[in-house]
Amino acid sequence: PYSQHSQNRMARRTKEDALITRDLILDAAERVFQRRGVARTALQEIAEEAQITRGAIYWHFQNKVDVFDAMLQRVKLPMLTRLNSQPLAESDNPLQHLRQNVASAFNETVHNLQVRRVFEIASHRVEYGDDLQAVRDRHIAERAERVMDLARVLTLAQAKGQVCPQVGTHSAAIGLFALLDGLMNNWLLQPEAFDLEVVGAQALDAYLVGLGGVLL
Repeated sequence: PYSQHSQNRMARRTKEDALITRDLILDAAERVFQRRGVARTALQEIAEEAQITRGAIYWHFQNKVDVFDAMLQRVKLPMLTRLNSQPLAESDNPLQHLRQNVASAFNETVHNLQVRRVFEIASHRVEYGDDLQAVRDRHIAERAERVMDLARVLTLAQAKGQVCPQVGTHSAAIGLFALLDGLMNNWLLQPEAFDLEVVGAQALDAYLVGLGGVLL
């Protein structure tokens, strides 16, 4: 029994150590990708940044693309996170529900440094070549889902009389996504240029008013 207990404890410790090493690699990859860009980064540089051998990276990941993909999966980027589905909030006041979710995304972008770093890498420090085609395809699919989320909320708002009946909600959702994504990308380029949370909320309200939105 003691031997079995010791083996179980050792297995747990080995698994914990492996997870710690994996996170160490991804932390190092974030820093190097942000500094040099994904295309120019070699696995050896990530290994040196993490102060481990390149072999240790290969124990966890197949290649640099695998590291990059895992880095993206570890952090949910604000504009690719699904709108919190709260049926009562959505049906009662869809536009207010939307504003609260967008405010949360802006807040996460500004105040969560890891989210901000990965968002910057994914937006400005990567070239989606052939080796990253699968990652690019998933990114596009997730973006399409977010547009559908926005369209769903705008359609609910239209049914509640909060959005003009003549508005095409899918087209409006595409424009809204472009507005929000553009705001965050421009802020990442020059954070001191404007207050993302304040200006972002004002820009969102201006867009919704343009749809005939009734902001309660």
